[in-house]
Amino acid sequence: MGEIVSFYTSVLPVILAGVTNSAFTKSKLLDNLAKPIDGGKKFVDSRRIFGDGKTYKGLIGYVVLTILFTVIWGWVCTFAPNLQSNNFFYQLHDNNLLFNILVGFLLGLAWAIFELPNSFLKRRFDIKPSMNGKGVIGVLFAILDQADSIFGVTLVIAIFYPISIAWYFIFVAIGAATHIVFNFLLYVAKLRKRPI
Repeated sequence: MGEIVSFYTSVLPVILAGVTNSAFTKSKLLDNLAKPIDGGKKFVDSRRIFGDGKTYKGLIGYVVLTILFTVIWGWVCTFAPNLQSNNFFYQLHDNNLLFNILVGFLLGLAWAIFELPNSFLKRRFDIKPSMNGKGVIGVLFAILDQADSIFGVTLVIAIFYPISIAWYFIFVAIGAATHIVFNFLLYVAKLRKRPI
């Protein structure tokens, strides 16, 4: 139970950045960055590499917002010893501004980068952005959609605090379940087109 509390305490900035970035990418703010990361280019199979859904606006927004929330959360943790002692990032490292900027950058980048292989695979199966497909493939992509970024975020935790392989996959499963809940809430708030 303590590990699960520590997981949530450690990834709260990522959750906040995810919710905020959904609103940011839907807004008109900095729309000049809403260009596809793949530049509209196609792979050797004549299909898009990632598609229009993966933009510089989303990538930059996620990284910047995760840095911002990690710095704020680190500051909050300095006033709450229980939060700080339950945060994986502060178990072996000092809670300071430069460290929090580094952690926020890595968490945001990991989230965004670990989404790309999923998008690449979907384009190979002719699945449109934000869709999962049908049948068994659809179920697999629905699961992968919820877990892909969590693999990256949990990897960043493991860089700064040693966790077992078993806990790595437990955290991915917990993160994926949390992702489903937040996607549903974003759907209710009309910041997302589909609940999952």
